[in-house]
Amino acid sequence: MPLILIPTPIGNLGDITLRALEELKNADLIACEDTRRSGLLLNHYGIKKPLMSYQKFNEQSRVDELLARLEKGERVAVISDAGTPGMSDPGEVALKAAIDAGFPVDVLPGATAFVPAVLLSGLVPQPFSFIGFLPDAKGERVTALEKLKDHPFTAVFYLSPHKAAKQMEDFLEVLGDRPCALVREISKMYQEARRGTLASVLASLDDGVKGELVLVVAPAQPDEALDDDAWQAEALEKRAQGEPVKKIAEELAARYAVPKNRVKSWLLAEKNG
Repeated sequence: MPLILIPTPIGNLGDITLRALEELKNADLIACEDTRRSGLLLNHYGIKKPLMSYQKFNEQSRVDELLARLEKGERVAVISDAGTPGMSDPGEVALKAAIDAGFPVDVLPGATAFVPAVLLSGLVPQPFSFIGFLPDAKGERVTALEKLKDHPFTAVFYLSPHKAAKQMEDFLEVLGDRPCALVREISKMYQEARRGTLASVLASLDDGVKGELVLVVAPAQPDEALDDDAWQAEALEKRAQGEPVKKIAEELAARYAVPKNRVKSWLLAEKNG
């Protein structure tokens, strides 16, 4: 029987899918980060199933037990406290082990924080790179940010509320004062998106910040001259291939961090010229 990774609500309990509830009802065992927290969700929907603690501190040691349950023909569900297991939450180790052992696996679509955050940020939504949590140690965190300094896509990070200010100081120092949005408490009563630059958003944290945090950061801004040469050549090539102006503008705006309207205007001027 399969190992199934099931997303759970990140805020509003109504965000769970009907299929997720059905799979949870059919599971022989539910592995979860916090049995008490997951118990509240399951009780809300009238689901009573055996629970196993499965979190980052015992993830590796639990794998053999989970595989043994699968070997007996049981259906094993894996959930996290909120969101999709395996994405910055426990789940990846069990999933890979089940695949390597030849058991059927499945991952259900459902709640996750970074997709709503990218759209709520107002920044270019695609392409984007999901980075997740950076290292806790400042030196390692700065090294990771240095590698992302020239990254050409919108980048998405998870922050811990009690470390957000110190971490954002590193973002500002390494990446410069570029556009960003700090989105917090997604799908909850106090959902909020603080949009601005890294400096202005950091200044808003003087009184502290609470809740689950997602930081969305604009891509690196390339040199203006190189930017024009690169995107204009690609724009002409795509136009010659018959791609519509709107699509070209969206693609190049994401890749080169150039405003879409600028691309459109330039293409139309080239056409009329």
